[in-house]
Amino acid sequence: MIPSAPRQAGGALSRLLATLLLLLPLPASAAELHVASSGGFAAAYKALAPEFEKRTGHKLVSAWGPSMGDTPEAIPNRLHRDEDIDVVIMVGDSLEGLVHEGEVIDEGHHVLALSKIGMAVKAGAPRPDISSVAALKQTLLSARSIAYSDSASGVFLSTVLFPRLGIADAMKGKARMIPAEPVGRVVARGEAEIGFQQISELLPVPGIDLVGALPDAAQKVTPFSVGIVAATKEKQAADELVAFLSSTDAAPLIIQSGLEPASTARHSGS
Repeated sequence: MIPSAPRQAGGALSRLLATLLLLLPLPASAAELHVASSGGFAAAYKALAPEFEKRTGHKLVSAWGPSMGDTPEAIPNRLHRDEDIDVVIMVGDSLEGLVHEGEVIDEGHHVLALSKIGMAVKAGAPRPDISSVAALKQTLLSARSIAYSDSASGVFLSTVLFPRLGIADAMKGKARMIPAEPVGRVVARGEAEIGFQQISELLPVPGIDLVGALPDAAQKVTPFSVGIVAATKEKQAADELVAFLSSTDAAPLIIQSGLEPASTARHSGS
């Protein structure tokens, strides 16, 4: 039986539509977003990343490094050698420097959380008194060995706090900077009697006890900020990540990591 003309025309139209559909651009696929984070925000980021990926379908590829310093892992050094990075999370002052250099776009970068410096000892070891500036000074003088980070907290201790307490010379023989490794690991191995770093970086390390935060008069509160790299090809996905990390949904896990969300700090006036 010979098909009717209308049926032939209908079949040709269907084939034409199928061909046109194949030629149409596919919907935008989920992005692969490369993120470099410093240790201070790392625990919060690791807790939040799976939820972001679930909500958006984007895939996060993560790298870690200090916000400053001479190590190859340092985030500014990664950017200077043109590593594939879309978003950076790091100490605010260092991020501002990258904005001025043109490495990070000025639009949209802002503070995510505030961090305090803490002191740790090996798990089970006696916990020295750091409840006042005088007690902290005596603890530093009595300690046989001291470790501190090569990022914001360590720079503050070695260049500001030790001289302010009048103990810079006494620290030279026993206090050392730890490059590109969590200070807590050095303390856990027994290679330093006490260690100082951001509380959010000490909390995840096994084998140590957090003694507490430095007293207010000897404390430096460090902002951790997020910014989008100028060379990114995934601006929309990067904007989505920045918005998610800044949202109220992210706040509980940021608090759990030992940080104070910036939105909470602004609301409380601190």
